[in-house]
Amino acid sequence: MKRTSLTLLLLCLFLIGIQAQKKLGIYSVAFWNVENLFDTERDETINDEEFTPTGANAWTPDKYNKKLNNLAFVLSKLAREHCPAGPAAIGVAEIENRRVLEDLVTTGELASMGLDIVHYDSPDRRGVDVALLYNPLLFQVLSSHPYRYVHPEIEDFRTRDQLLVSGLMGGERVHLIVAHWPSRYGGKQSDRREVAAALTRHIVDSLYRADTDPKIIFMGDLNDDPVDKSCRVVLDAKRKPGEVKPGGLYNTMWDFYSKGIGTLSYQGKWSLFDQIIISEPLLGKDRSTLKFWKPEIFNRDFLIQKEGKNKGYPLRTFSGNTFINGYSDHFPVIIYLVKEL
Repeated sequence: MKRTSLTLLLLCLFLIGIQAQKKLGIYSVAFWNVENLFDTERDETINDEEFTPTGANAWTPDKYNKKLNNLAFVLSKLAREHCPAGPAAIGVAEIENRRVLEDLVTTGELASMGLDIVHYDSPDRRGVDVALLYNPLLFQVLSSHPYRYVHPEIEDFRTRDQLLVSGLMGGERVHLIVAHWPSRYGGKQSDRREVAAALTRHIVDSLYRADTDPKIIFMGDLNDDPVDKSCRVVLDAKRKPGEVKPGGLYNTMWDFYSKGIGTLSYQGKWSLFDQIIISEPLLGKDRSTLKFWKPEIFNRDFLIQKEGKNKGYPLRTFSGNTFINGYSDHFPVIIYLVKEL
């Protein structure tokens, strides 16, 4: 009985938050690489052996549930300072399948947000995909489509699809693209991400051709920094809003990178692989329509490891194969949009 009353209270508070947020005219979109959210069952079609009870990580239902609770806690806190109901949409990476997403959105404080899911299985060898979680009271999905990555020279290269979801936010059509570009495993291998950037640019250009004023938000773990060729040249995402021409893109995260602020760290060096990049129509001072306000790296203190060789880094789930009950090896990123009522 007490649990039912608490659930009803949280739901009432959430609906009040929705109304308050709409009156404020502030919307947020977030992205997070949640680091290997696998269920505990063996899937013979992918390489998920290490995330099974008998695998290298001894991935038991107890560890899985702890991971779900940790992720749900963080996701329920995103953007609340300015958006009482949380983000309108959250892109996620490194999730195994739809089942883990269904478990996630019904866990802990996240359950009261009533998030829906857009997900497609992709051909990645490890079985990890991207997806979009969204609040249907703040973002109404109109269409979705996965875009397959094809490397022109490596026929059997398999990686994540890029996901396009179009919908209404604040009564305006907005296009969200979620991606997880190929990793640097085995060396930088920048050409693989340049191919991914070309695919992203193709999606962006097709949206520009279909609409002279498209509001596009591209988000993902790009495994490259804003200054790398894939982002700076192929995608042509600019550092300053004033550099962005019609048909162009603005990298909302570049200034963080120039200040040495990142979303993940390796061997003492911070990188900013997690980026949110927007189209030119979201820039400008006319806030009678949705406009970009500001970015944020959600690097709260509880997400940071306090001791050991990785002190100061994001507090991840494992150290080697030792379960340390953390969150992810990446920080979430957020952008805020405003629309004057």
